[in-house]
Amino acid sequence: MQLPRPSRRTILSAGLAAPFLGSAARAQGTWSPTRPVRLVVGFTPAGTTDIAARLLVEPLSQRLGQQVVIENRPGAGGNVGADVVAKADPDGHTLLMQTISSGAINYGLYAARMPYKPEDLVGISLVTRVPNAIFVNPNVRANTLAELVALAKANPGKLNIGSSGVGTSLHMTGELLKLAAGIDLTHVPFRGAGPMLQEMIAGRIEVGVDNLPSVINHLREGRLRPLAVTTKTRSAQMPNVPTTAEAGLPDVEATAWFGVVGPARMPRAAIVRINREIEAILKEPAHWAKFDDLGGMRADLEPDGGSSPESFDTFIRNEIAKWTEAVRRSGATVE
Repeated sequence: MQLPRPSRRTILSAGLAAPFLGSAARAQGTWSPTRPVRLVVGFTPAGTTDIAARLLVEPLSQRLGQQVVIENRPGAGGNVGADVVAKADPDGHTLLMQTISSGAINYGLYAARMPYKPEDLVGISLVTRVPNAIFVNPNVRANTLAELVALAKANPGKLNIGSSGVGTSLHMTGELLKLAAGIDLTHVPFRGAGPMLQEMIAGRIEVGVDNLPSVINHLREGRLRPLAVTTKTRSAQMPNVPTTAEAGLPDVEATAWFGVVGPARMPRAAIVRINREIEAILKEPAHWAKFDDLGGMRADLEPDGGSSPESFDTFIRNEIAKWTEAVRRSGATVE
């Protein structure tokens, strides 16, 4: 049987509809970057935020088909970099390596002075968690956390404790230590972990708190002396270092986290695509081998790797509530 030939009107209608069908498909998740993507880091190079970002950029560049470029914008406990992204064009080409400080702690610490709001940023994927370490210059007469507490009590206000900046999880770990042990240490904030570690090694700062990945080589090689890690279990990379709970201060628990966020109003297709590529990277054993050696920890990932944008947003909201209360209890302020 011979089928009827389509009319000219039918052919024209089909031809006109094709571009609109393509546009609909693209809107549903086929987004790709059209130029290099900025991944803003709100801290100086060589700190853990920078390390986490740099371990991500090469595989993410390959998977996105565009170069992902690190842009360090340190200041105000990560707020400077986060504000850059919060106010950026929400087209998917500007992202932030979010941290516990600029993503949670600072909302309580800076309060009305915060330059952006939680709703100005949208979660894409949680990437990793890391322990914080408490350590001293080798010339300090303290080989354990208990000995440091005793030394601080005998010399109230005379020992300096360094951190990578006001509002960081390192600053707040120090505040929790002071609160839990009943000691008086003078907080000295720096613009990043690198400058703080240099001053500690030089002996001008006695006590320090840092994310384990950025300080682990100094601890392993004896330039600084570890006293405790701030997680519930010991670090596999430094198994001889006790936890704060084992050292008698269970309330001094703080796990730093890092994840990728973008400006609010990003296209849903861009969020889905970037999330999918980060999830794929986090499934690769080679990625974790690099980070695990530095003392990193896998994030609380979903069974198939990574985290959904929605679950990361929920996680951030919970962290804001938790750390706002911790700031209130500690009495920490921005000077």
